[in-house]
Amino acid sequence: MQILKARFALRATASQFQAWSSAKTRTAATDSKIVEYKPIRSVLVANRGEIAIRVFRACTELGIRSVAIYSEQDKLQMHRQKADESYIVGKGLPPVEAYLSIPEIIRVAKENDVDAVHPGYGLLSERADFAQAIINAGLRFIGPSPKVVQQMGDKVAARKAAIEAKVPIVPGTDGPVTTKEEAVEFCKSHGLPVILKAAYGGGGRGMRVVRKMEEVPSAFERASSEALGAFGNGSMFIERFIERPRHIEVQLLGDKAGNVVHLYERDCSVQRRHQKVVEIAPAPKLDPKIRQKMVECATHLARHVGYENAGTVEFLLDDKGNFYFIEVNARLQVEHTITEEVTGIDLVQSQIRIAEGMTLPELGLTQDKIQAQGYAIQCRVTTEDPANNFQPSTGRIEVFRSGEGMGIRLDSASTYAGAVISPYYDSLLVKVISHAHDLPSSAAKMNRALREFRIRGVKTNIPFLLNVLENQKFLNGSVDTYFIDENPQLFMFKASQNRAQKILNYLGYVLVNGPATPLATKIPPSDVKPYIPQVPLVRFGSDLSPEAIKRQELTGENTAVQPPKGYKQILDEGGPEAFAKAVRQHKGLLLMDTTFRDAHQSLLATRVRTHDLLAVSPYVAHNFNNLYSLENWGGATFDVALRFLHECPWERLHDMRQLIPNIPFQMLLRGANAVGYTNYPDNVVFKFCDMAVQAGMDIFRVFDSLNYLPNLVLGMEAAAKAGGVVEAAISYTGDVSDPSKTKYDLKYYTKLADDLVKAGTHVLAIKDMAGLLKPQAAKLLIGAIRAAHPHVPLHVHTHDTSGAGVAAMLACAEAGADVVDVAVDSVSGLTSQPSMGALVASLQGTPLDTKIPLQKVSEYSAYWEQARTLYGPFECTATMKSGNADVYLNEIPGGQYTNLQFQAFSLGLGSQFEEVKKAYREANLLLGDIIKVTPSSKVVGDLAQFMVQNKLTAADINARAEELSFPKSVVEYLQGAIGIPYGGFPEPLRSKVLKDMPRIEGRPGKELPSLNFDKLKGELKESFPDINDEDVMSAAMYPQVASDFFRFRDKYGPVKHLDTKTFLVGPAVGDTIEVKIERGKTLDIRTVAVSEDMTTAGEREVFFELNGQLRSVFIRDENASKEMKIHPKAVKGDKNQVGAPMPGTVLTIKVKEGDKVEKGQPIAVLSAMKMEMIVQAPKAGTVKTVSITNGQKLEGDDLICTIE
Repeated sequence: MQILKARFALRATASQFQAWSSAKTRTAATDSKIVEYKPIRSVLVANRGEIAIRVFRACTELGIRSVAIYSEQDKLQMHRQKADESYIVGKGLPPVEAYLSIPEIIRVAKENDVDAVHPGYGLLSERADFAQAIINAGLRFIGPSPKVVQQMGDKVAARKAAIEAKVPIVPGTDGPVTTKEEAVEFCKSHGLPVILKAAYGGGGRGMRVVRKMEEVPSAFERASSEALGAFGNGSMFIERFIERPRHIEVQLLGDKAGNVVHLYERDCSVQRRHQKVVEIAPAPKLDPKIRQKMVECATHLARHVGYENAGTVEFLLDDKGNFYFIEVNARLQVEHTITEEVTGIDLVQSQIRIAEGMTLPELGLTQDKIQAQGYAIQCRVTTEDPANNFQPSTGRIEVFRSGEGMGIRLDSASTYAGAVISPYYDSLLVKVISHAHDLPSSAAKMNRALREFRIRGVKTNIPFLLNVLENQKFLNGSVDTYFIDENPQLFMFKASQNRAQKILNYLGYVLVNGPATPLATKIPPSDVKPYIPQVPLVRFGSDLSPEAIKRQELTGENTAVQPPKGYKQILDEGGPEAFAKAVRQHKGLLLMDTTFRDAHQSLLATRVRTHDLLAVSPYVAHNFNNLYSLENWGGATFDVALRFLHECPWERLHDMRQLIPNIPFQMLLRGANAVGYTNYPDNVVFKFCDMAVQAGMDIFRVFDSLNYLPNLVLGMEAAAKAGGVVEAAISYTGDVSDPSKTKYDLKYYTKLADDLVKAGTHVLAIKDMAGLLKPQAAKLLIGAIRAAHPHVPLHVHTHDTSGAGVAAMLACAEAGADVVDVAVDSVSGLTSQPSMGALVASLQGTPLDTKIPLQKVSEYSAYWEQARTLYGPFECTATMKSGNADVYLNEIPGGQYTNLQFQAFSLGLGSQFEEVKKAYREANLLLGDIIKVTPSSKVVGDLAQFMVQNKLTAADINARAEELSFPKSVVEYLQGAIGIPYGGFPEPLRSKVLKDMPRIEGRPGKELPSLNFDKLKGELKESFPDINDEDVMSAAMYPQVASDFFRFRDKYGPVKHLDTKTFLVGPAVGDTIEVKIERGKTLDIRTVAVSEDMTTAGEREVFFELNGQLRSVFIRDENASKEMKIHPKAVKGDKNQVGAPMPGTVLTIKVKEGDKVEKGQPIAVLSAMKMEMIVQAPKAGTVKTVSITNGQKLEGDDLICTIE
């Protein structure tokens, strides 16, 4: 200790010698009374956070030893580390009470040889008994005398002093008010509006404006309770409320000799809930005459009461130039910083020197020497969510990056990654101060600095502050205390994307809990990075190929090459009719490439991600411009993208269109079922098609799972109205070349073709979803339709399950088909489409030559051969080693064949797959030998699985139909939920299964009421504020799946940018990955470690290096935490669950289980950061469960209760 004291003595020598020299030369001419000078060697700051650090810095510069105190909850806070010494105070006391314990503070000061105590602001800073106790203990109080603190802290006494000093005042109570009855009486006597203020504290705590008499009692109780918690005394002061004032305060300094100076004024009019948000010094556009009168009143009042040290006199200024005294803050103000910036005077050092006994003249602080230069602005960056009524946001700061530079000052405390923001104290995080020669320049510096901030883990008010700084009224200096209330645009924020941190959370989740999407096989994704064939530098879209960019960097070339024109340009220029005519007039065979949809749906469970599709898209655009179309959307891709790939199918469509501007896109539209598995109101189908065209879709292959014409026609009409190409599809089953199969004969198909052409289709398609179309049948079917409709383009789709797909498509081409479907070689065959390379090679040199270079097909195939290995967990060859001609017997569609095999293995029926296939055939016949394509194929598949699992034969089904519990899909099919099958429903099976259940006659969706999209969007925005119209449509298609996706996206961000292996199984420790989140922004992420220990919340800390900076995220271990008791969270979007709107402590529970509640009725009262909040019922209903107890500490979104 002696060595420590010696060190401080040496450090203090120069500074204190100068002060001692000034005091030594005092004369009667400089002082009105003799003041003893006694140097201060050590200062204890009876406060926390940034103000404590501010005082420590002043002490260090003056060579004075600094001493911190901290509560148990603040043991990790920065202020204790910034002091020379720090000691715990109030051990065992609640967080705030620890800093309010006067005996404890004095004990620490006495035990550690402290000379003086600085109170900071807030807490005990305006408590006269604290100042007196300090003095009684033989210490010095750095602030006004206890008498002045008492007089100025008592708003009634302060008003009396103002009256005596002839300073104008606002009418108010003569003394403190302690009961609501007294408050009501005053309001009745003096009228409304009034403002309630804490009689023994400031800072906006315990302050309420009341405009209605019936609100006086409750407002008084709330304000008094808040004041009691903040200042230890709930007494209130009431005065008339001045409408539309400016809030101007004058900074004063007084010494022990009676000298008083002002340091000009500050405008604090930008307030919310009577708390200052942005302050300006000096006050802009303040009439110099009013300024002079105001500062004279302030200094006169200070001299009248014998004020010493720093203080502020606050005034309200009305629009007529009248100003009224409000109060004196007998302490340092939060916003003292801007006065320091414009005057160059260190207020804290001045406080300490005055407490030592130096006079203002000795400090060089005479009024003639004090000038204000330029303008300074202070913004209080708080951990509050401005988009959620400024609710406090607590938790761990995951990322902190500040804004700095010329003209910027930062006063802060817990501003570093890893700091924990608790609910116990004020929400102030950092004070940002800008200084420039004029107000607009100062605002520009502040704006720039705030934009440089990156704070993640807690919400902040920075978006709100930026809106204030860009408001023209603010920039003009024309603000009053109504500024925030009257500018609702200040609350219109562009949400922070926070993409990097969200992606780290996703990676952390996968590292701790395993894959976020279920993996179907044990085959891991490969380590390969697929080689992307080169393309010229392209001008379109938002991206460039890596090779082109590299070539540009190496050579400096900047030659933009557009991909060659294709059928997309014909469609855009001439419309669907011109497109169809061009297709029909084409001499060779046209191809549709299914690689981007049906191929991977059949072979890889539809799991191919946008990331890998986009990588090869520029190559496709440049080398396959003469394709009829690319099938890239609709069908199962929509559902799987949302459910398993956690990416938006609409974004996929937009992104692909940017990269492939020359090839038409084609989608699968399930008629009246759109891209879902159920019936939708007609307006949903029409709007879906319209939005699809706007997003880049061109051709709609419209089909119905039962070839039910009314469903087909609805989809055709919707596609046509949207401006798309209508490609009506006939779903094919049976065998038209087999005379014994009479249900679906040639006449059936030609009649259906006639109906579809009559209905206005632009292109006619044959959809052979199971690969049943044999070459001979193809010649018969296509030949007959071509003869009947010579001018209509014909398009044929098949699957290669039997191995005869290439032969069948060649037969179709020879019979008159214009287009056939293929997949690039490495994703063709089996249950996918026939090989593109095989078709191209087979037709070379013939009249049907596709004119596609085989070498380009080979390069394209090479990419997918490598990319396919990334999807090992979904590889169909894990169970399917070859094609199988038994498809002609069981008629299982290609995509379903793969899925059924996976399902059989997952259910433990892998060895019984042959029985499943046989059962599928039996199930089809039981249901009436129906067309089988989603969703009707699912009905047959569900019944087949049901039969195998329960060891039932067709005879058993017929015999026991009345007693069996059939799969839901089977029951709904028999009810008519997906339409009416050709030939009608099977009887008596239907009657036995349905009994007296309702039946649907005619088109299922015809009677459905229109969906109110505006209402749906409003409901979704309550939980997901940033959704767009495409999201709303996704929710209309798949309500629960879409909601789950929105939650995932909000939590984990754009995971579509991750490479596929990382997305599926996560990185290994030590791995480094690059994630390009947009052009010119790439994240370099290295996985460092995963902690072995868990927190009390069941979380593991996962460490990364992001662009070279260490970051960490906490991830709940879902398996290990099952054994721990953790408070449940309210599920976002579930309106039956009420979650805590902010972290805090439960003060009161106002309901119990079984209570009936109305919407808006109070459920509980929470307290956090000295603010109380009433949690209201979001809906009327009955309280089913209450999950909280009085005094319980809650985190944000913790479940409070459930209401049904």
